[in-house]
Amino acid sequence: MLSFFHRSSRMKKILIADDEVPIRLLIHSTLESDEYHIIESENGPETVEKCLEERPDLLILDLMMPGIGGEEVCKKVRSDPRMKSISIIILTGRGKLSEDEAEAFNADFYLTKPFSPLELLDCVSKVLNRKR
Repeated sequence: MLSFFHRSSRMKKILIADDEVPIRLLIHSTLESDEYHIIESENGPETVEKCLEERPDLLILDLMMPGIGGEEVCKKVRSDPRMKSISIIILTGRGKLSEDEAEAFNADFYLTKPFSPLELLDCVSKVLNRKR
């Protein structure tokens, strides 16, 4: 029993925020391992709520979501002292973001849809390892 608690304390918590179930399932199955505890949300307000409640290490955030869009969620997370330490990877179906757009989001990284599972794993690893 002790090993379970020891192992779970080292697990990184990742919040997947996307309104598209197939995308959430793809990301969840790609990242599912002993290293990550995965939680999900399907809209902007739920994402902000879960960021406050769960305090994930990483937020994988779709830009186009109902309620509050990803851009607004990103601003809320970055401006709130309780959440500003959360790393953020932006997902966008809009195509490649300009340098100015990417900088305006103040995210740690961004991926354009469609993305490969290997690309996602590499990105998540880089962002979380930077945090140490």
